[in-house]
Amino acid sequence: MKRSILRINETDSTNRFLREYRGMEDVDLLVAMTDFQTAGKGQGENHWESEAAKNLLFSIKIQPKALPASKQYMISMVTAIAIHEVLRQIAGNFTIKWPNDIYWKDRKVSGTLIETRYTSNGLKDVIIGVGINVNQEVFTSQAPNPASLRHITGETTDREELLEQVLEKFQKHYQKLLAGQYAEISDQYHQWLYRKDEWNTYIDKNGRFTARIVKVNDNGQLVLEDESGKLREYMFKEIEFYIKTNQK
Repeated sequence: MKRSILRINETDSTNRFLREYRGMEDVDLLVAMTDFQTAGKGQGENHWESEAAKNLLFSIKIQPKALPASKQYMISMVTAIAIHEVLRQIAGNFTIKWPNDIYWKDRKVSGTLIETRYTSNGLKDVIIGVGINVNQEVFTSQAPNPASLRHITGETTDREELLEQVLEKFQKHYQKLLAGQYAEISDQYHQWLYRKDEWNTYIDKNGRFTARIVKVNDNGQLVLEDESGKLREYMFKEIEFYIKTNQK
């Protein structure tokens, strides 16, 4: 599996850069990495804060045309597994927060934004935008619970080495996905799922309630069991985790 890395000093968005970039004929993974994004996005309307040259900001473009559209959420699983596998070699207490954030305890270290395009025959291409807080020490945005590897380890991390490690893990798990090893990918994702099987507070359109995570369906739905034993299914943005902020 061939990959190519494009290094950019500054761009508005690595996802946008790859969406408009032409020339992926000879590679399976096209990667754009930047030192600074002027318009980095998180999920929905969220903004991704990142100090210049401090964090790891990159996007991966793939063309999984043979992957059934019903399995496209597993690209999100594969991405989270790869990042988590690398970070848990650095420190403990990392988990995967549905749908694809990486948390250290109750603090967010990494986020992913996935954009998918289709043809009449199925998937055309997928662009996976990743932000990992690496060496930034001070966060000034309204994000409630950011943390960086610098906060966790007290050390400076080489961003290029970290990128290489993440890409190697992503490639390994992506190949499993293309080979149809769906159960193995799902099992590994669930093994590290944040708050799985724990009773916690959640918030939906009707207010707060107590529940535990049962699983994540292949289509990305989060399945909760509430205190009455009722199963509740939610797509992203339909449910909110209640998280205490400013934890150390």
